[in-house]
Amino acid sequence: MAHVRKTTHSRKTTARKNTSARRGAARKSTKRASPKRWSQRVTKESDALDLKRGVFKLSSPKKIAASLKRSAEHSARRKTGAYRSALSMLSFYINRAGKTLPKTQRERLERAKVELKRAFGKE
Repeated sequence: MAHVRKTTHSRKTTARKNTSARRGAARKSTKRASPKRWSQRVTKESDALDLKRGVFKLSSPKKIAASLKRSAEHSARRKTGAYRSALSMLSFYINRAGKTLPKTQRERLERAKVELKRAFGKE
């Protein structure tokens, strides 16, 4: 009797594996239809900010902060206050870059947060 249960269980397990394999194949095809980098789509299409191209690659934290401030104040797409929107976009960029962001650029962007705070008088 115990042997019968074991066999039944293995059939169910095999059936589950086959079903999940079929589901996985279906999911893969739907993933291809969506953009590969969702963060890129968020940056372009979200109601966050209209950013100047290459703003996060600027050489100084003050320039980055000034550009973000300008974009935030003039953007019609933002839903919250200018400071909050600018800081959100900066944090979003840092977080999405993750480990691939070079240390020097990460430090520059972290200093840009401080400069942004100063620019909006939030110290």
